[in-house]
Amino acid sequence: MRLKNGGLHLGYHTHYVVDGGKRRIILTTLVTPAEVTDNMPMLDLVFHTRWSFRLKPRQVTGDTKYATIENIKALEDQGIRAYVPLPNWEEQHEVWSSSHFHYEPEADQYRCPQGQVLYRAGEVDASTGRQLYRAPAPLCNSCPVKAQCTTSTQGRRVYRPIGVEYLERVRTYEQTPAYQKALRKRQVWVEPLFAEAKDWHGMRRFRFRRVFRVNCEALVIAAGHNLQQLL
Repeated sequence: MRLKNGGLHLGYHTHYVVDGGKRRIILTTLVTPAEVTDNMPMLDLVFHTRWSFRLKPRQVTGDTKYATIENIKALEDQGIRAYVPLPNWEEQHEVWSSSHFHYEPEADQYRCPQGQVLYRAGEVDASTGRQLYRAPAPLCNSCPVKAQCTTSTQGRRVYRPIGVEYLERVRTYEQTPAYQKALRKRQVWVEPLFAEAKDWHGMRRFRFRRVFRVNCEALVIAAGHNLQQLL
């Protein structure tokens, strides 16, 4: 895992699923090697918790790291609202972002602010899950607003993630009081649990080695936290 001051360090990531109530009960925990990113075990943890306790959650709250299209789609398909801040997927090298371009679903194409069409190019990129749309290079190079749009001489490109309709659904949540309240609650109810586990329960450095032993230790720490809350 990368350290804040630079360099690398062998370590683990601890993942929590926390109830949304004021008692901040930890419903399940999982320890993985540090190379496993936070968003990878999210769905397994959510659905394991849902099955174990026979819960019917209305929403799941997480930070930007959890806002992958795969996670959002799986939650929304189960009727669970994904209250996660969306990252900025806009192309940084372009002056105009893809939000300036209008998508026409009937023709499966984009149209730029000048009215030119960006046609679908090739198939979906399996590694990124995005579809490329490109405008003809001669039209872009002769466009009067090219300097505002792109620096490329090969024509403007716009990428559309597969499942983008789910992202648009999440964007409709962002202005709702329930979404904003959920994010505020997460900051003050969930994040401090890791600090408490490190400062009070010895999670800053595990006593054991090997993943299965570390998971046992993390479960004991979570159980201790829950008993403390109940008392």
